[in-house]
Order: sequence, then structure tokens, then C-alpha cells
Amino acid sequence: MAPVVKVYGTAKSWNISRVLVSLEEAGVKYEVVAVDFAAGEHMSPAHLARNLVSDTFELLYVFFSFHSHLVRSLFWRTVISVSGSRAITKYVCRKYKPELLRVGNLEGSAMVDVWLEVEAHQYSPVMEAILMEIRLRPIFGQQVDDRVVEKNIEKLKKVLGVYESRLSSSKYLAGDFISLADLNHVSTMLCLGITTYFLHPQIITPHYDQPHVRAWWDDLRARPVARKMSDLMNTSGP
Repeated sequence: MAPVVKVYGTAKSWNISRVLVSLEEAGVKYEVVAVDFAAGEHMSPAHLARNLVSDTFELLYVFFSFHSHLVRSLFWRTVISVSGSRAITKYVCRKYKPELLRVGNLEGSAMVDVWLEVEAHQYSPVMEAILMEIRLRPIFGQQVDDRVVEKNIEKLKKVLGVYESRLSSSKYLAGDFISLADLNHVSTMLCLGITTYFLHPQIITPHYDQPHVRAWWDDLRARPVARKMSDLMNTSGP
């Protein structure tokens, strides 16, 4: 069976790999179409034309093809274009694995929504500020600003303090069940681990200073999808 989803980008990107995590967990066949960020291909007219948003580092495009002929029609549902990694992961879960959103359980789905918001607006901005410095700047030949890194490490410690409190009373963020709220952390945490293991070990320390956060991350990292994403991040193109 041919892939039903094409993802444009590189698995080295935490935004792209966030999408791939959801597709893997949902058991959806997909194809990654390489986009060379280092060469500026993500800003080419052809790639920009695929996107509904034009944010430099979150240019994602996925189309879901259910027939051999592709017709861009919302009503016929032969092709659907979705931009933005979190919008894509929610779409994937709603269509293919709704239990990751706790669909049908009002309280459970509310908690998933709460922690999806925390990930998007509290955790990821700090992590992405760090990754922009230590992972992306070197790709473009730019100097890492250690002051930005240190400042955001302190912010990260505070955010993880909240996580530690939550995870001391439940195995996962939304409750005692795995959800998209947990899985949306995998890509940035893998990027951080791969980048910092030898070069910036002090950055990963906050994750391991909190025992419940460490146990949660070790659990996520042990999932087959995390191991596969780690391999893809290490072997895919720029």
C-alpha cells in the first residue's frame, strides 16, 4: 500500500519529527519528502506555495491522498493540506487514533487539552530557544549565544518543576494513560539529547534532576517510536 501521507521537511527538525511521532503511533504509512533547510530550500517559492503559514522554521505541509487522482477539494476529501506541526498531530490522532486525545471522555480529553497547551506555550518556547542556539545556529555557521542558552536553562528548570509536581501524582501528563500531550514532547527532547550529549551536557541536566520527570522521559524514550525517531534524526539529511 502506498503512503497516504507526505511530510515535507527533514526528521532532524523537531517540528517535522513531532508529526512523524504521531503518524508512527497511529500506524499511518507516510513518506518524508526531503527539504534542505541549510540550503534555504524551505524558503523557495515552490515550498512556500505548499504552506498555509510562512513561519521560517515551521513550514510543514502534509497531504492525505485517498485516491489515485489528486483534487484539491475540501468537499471531495481527496486531498487535505494541513500546516503547522501541532495541527497536523491533532488531525492524525482524530482520524487514526482518537484515544491519544481521549476522545469520548470529557474529563480525560480536557486534561489532554490542558497539557497540550502547556507543551505548546510553556515548555516548547523555552526548549526551542535553546535548540535554535545549539542546533540551528551551527548549521547556518552562526555563533551560539551562551547567554540565551543559560537564560533559557533557568526557565526550563522552572517549567520542569511544574512537570515534576504533576508527574508525582500521575504516570503521564494527562493522567495514567499515554496521550498526545506526552508524545508532543518527544521530538524536542530527542533533539536536545542528541545535540547535548557531548557538546552541552549541562542543558540536559534539568530533565534528570527531577526524578518523576526523568522516569516519565525514560518511559517515553523506551517506546519504539522514540527509538525510530532517534535513528531518523541521526541519519536523515540536513
